[in-house]
Amino acid sequence: MTTIRVSRDEAPNGAAVAAILAAGIGAFAMGFVVILNAAGIFAAPTLYGPAGGVTGRTTLAVLLWLVSWAVLHHRWKDREIGHAAVFTLTFVLIGLGLLLTFPPVWSIF
Repeated sequence: MTTIRVSRDEAPNGAAVAAILAAGIGAFAMGFVVILNAAGIFAAPTLYGPAGGVTGRTTLAVLLWLVSWAVLHHRWKDREIGHAAVFTLTFVLIGLGLLLTFPPVWSIF
């Protein structure tokens, strides 16, 4: 990704682009945690008994989303980021995250 310093007259878009990419990372994290759980590699703890293991998986995905958002925001807040590639990557990550949460996909593992 190309980063360009902006003049004082323009507001940088880095913080907004960081939030968008973090959303894609969070969606992918949910799918990835589901796959890890289905494969028996990682079992997230049950945080609320009646809801079962989904509470641990979703909590972990939310934590990964928040951490990615904080890191990206810190790195990009004062920069102008080329948003086309970031938007494409975000849509790919969201698509993969959704795909990985469907039973026909994770039952393969």
